[in-house]
Amino acid sequence: MTAILEARNLKVIRGGSLLVDVSGMTIFEGETLSLIGPNGAGKTTLLQALSYLMKPSAGEILFRGQAVGAEQRILEYRRRLAMVFQEPLLFDTTVFGNVVSGLKIRGIGGAEARRMVEAQIERFGIAHLSDRSAKTLSGGEAQRASLARAFAISPEILFLDEPFAALDPPTREAIVTDLEKVLAETKITTIMATHDRNEALRLSGRIAVMEGGRIAQIDRPAVIMNRPVDEFVASFVGTETILEGEVRGVNETALMVRVNESEIEVVGKGKPGERVVLFIRPENVTLSMPDGNVKTSARNVFRGRVGRIVPLGLFHRVEISCGFPLVAYVTTHALEDLALQEGTEVTASVKATAIHVIRKSIS
Repeated sequence: MTAILEARNLKVIRGGSLLVDVSGMTIFEGETLSLIGPNGAGKTTLLQALSYLMKPSAGEILFRGQAVGAEQRILEYRRRLAMVFQEPLLFDTTVFGNVVSGLKIRGIGGAEARRMVEAQIERFGIAHLSDRSAKTLSGGEAQRASLARAFAISPEILFLDEPFAALDPPTREAIVTDLEKVLAETKITTIMATHDRNEALRLSGRIAVMEGGRIAQIDRPAVIMNRPVDEFVASFVGTETILEGEVRGVNETALMVRVNESEIEVVGKGKPGERVVLFIRPENVTLSMPDGNVKTSARNVFRGRVGRIVPLGLFHRVEISCGFPLVAYVTTHALEDLALQEGTEVTASVKATAIHVIRKSIS
């Protein structure tokens, strides 16, 4: 893969506070990278620094191997980028006038500009709004116009800063579906800041989890979700069960970890006596009735009792006490089929391969 953008020892300091501190970060040509993290994690500030909307306090940014602000002029660099914000920030003109604006700045006009604009407004489903005033657009229509304007200039890098946060769920879903298709077609390198974990999983080839201005972990979505580097990342990406334990036994492929009075088998490496942390995603826990006829290939089978059931739309969050706290997600159908309610006795099964284990850090 070819690196298109690199950040080295990048720091942003404002008002005496260190907002971004990224020692190294590489974005590859054609990929979509999402930045996720809690409020104040530094996602927007990092986007602004990478796009030079905000000048970094220290470090350097390299675009195609050239340092921005030295070998690469800042204005020249920024003309090769496009940015879409949470607010569409449209000009007081027509949809066509907005989408063509970036091309005019770059000296492209006439029939060529019209062809490029028409291609993008058609792509984003707003061709019928071409002559409509931007003031009369709905939120979703305005954001589609903003995206069309960004893609019209064929940017080498597209920056998206929470572009769908203000939209209602159906509108958001429709635009994300279209954007997913456009990114697959154009292969434009994209860096997106978002609070929506599912959005990041859907659109991204890699995800960077940020905390306190730093990148806690950056990797493919499957790795971020199933092999988090620490408890913060695990919690942020939806790991509901985090357990501390001690390695009691070791074989060639697995560990036996003591958690309270229970033994949990996990696939991993360690030494007897080591303190470890186990991460179990709720979708990897299977519940059944404790009738003695449980058929499962899982090495971990625990008897427990339901403590609390929380409805979460399409599924339910079930808290189980089985010598340690365990959380499972079940569908409404499964909830009814098992007749689960608070106090119900259940059997919880978890495969050893579905449990991520790391050594507990010593602070």
